[in-house]
Parts: sequence; structure tokens; C-alpha cells
Amino acid sequence: MLETKRLLLRPWEESDAEELYKYAKDPAVGPIAGWPPHTSVEESREIIREVLGVPETYAIIWKETGFPIGAIGITTGDQTDLTDAEDECELGYWLGVPYWGQGIMPEAVKEVLRYGFEELGMKKIWCAYYDGNNKSKRVQEKCGFKYHHTTEGIEVTLLNEVRTGHVNCLTKEEWEK
Repeated sequence: MLETKRLLLRPWEESDAEELYKYAKDPAVGPIAGWPPHTSVEESREIIREVLGVPETYAIIWKETGFPIGAIGITTGDQTDLTDAEDECELGYWLGVPYWGQGIMPEAVKEVLRYGFEELGMKKIWCAYYDGNNKSKRVQEKCGFKYHHTTEGIEVTLLNEVRTGHVNCLTKEEWEK
């Protein structure tokens, strides 16, 4: 478990399904990140089992309520197409709409960056966003990520779409400054 002033970052539990559904059903959340809105609590429970229940993926828990309000995680190896290096990973995240604009995601990202660099020994952390996802772009800027490249024609299979993606990265040296 990781902790910040306002947040706990802990593994997802099946009992989180109702809270996950509350935010993941909102069409403003998933599609901008490349996944469809959830259609039921049972689907959210299945997503916890199959997608969010993997190592290094965390529920963002709002300390005030003790409930999940979003997700954040890092992926390595064949789970990411941004890097093949063993000492590099990809960061991904989303947050429920009622919590947007409060500095919550930068707070969570900064803690996961610390964890990735200091505890997991990462040398570089990658992060990307689809064209038009300016909130995600802004989080990455606030957290020190630097532009690396843009990729056209990315197949977003869960939504049956083709998009443009923007890739940023942050090295351990840059983060330490």
C-alpha cells in the first residue's frame, strides 16, 4: 500500500465493484482513456478480477471516505508496448469525474513515480494519452514528463476506433531534480 496526504493506493478488491461502477459507468471517464463505460456492477467486478487485479495496479482511495475514486498502475514487460527495457515501465491512470480538478491525480502520480524509481529501481517511466485528453496531458506536464513522440493510427480495439497518441517519459535523473 502507498500513501499520500489525501490518498491510499491499495490493490483492488472484488468488494470495490459498486464504487468502481459508480465512476466507470460515466461516459466522460473510460472512452477518453480507451475503454467503454461499464454497464453493470458485475462487469466492474469482472474488470477487477481480470484487469485491475494485477500486480502494481492500485485503487485510489479517498481517505475522507475510505472508498475508491479511480485507478493508477504501472505495467512492465509484455503488458506495455511503450518499452521493452526491464528497468522501464508505463504509467496509466483514471479518476472519477467528481474528483477532477482538485490535484488528486498529480498527487497519486507523484507517489507512484517515487515508488517506481526508489523501490522498483526503474530508470525511465513512460506515460501516454490520446489526442484530446487534455486533463491527462496536464497531469503529465505537472508531474515532469517530457514529450517523446506522437503515433498516428493507433487501434483502440475496445472501442473499435483509430486514434492519435502522444507519448511522454520521465527519467529517474529528471525526477530527482
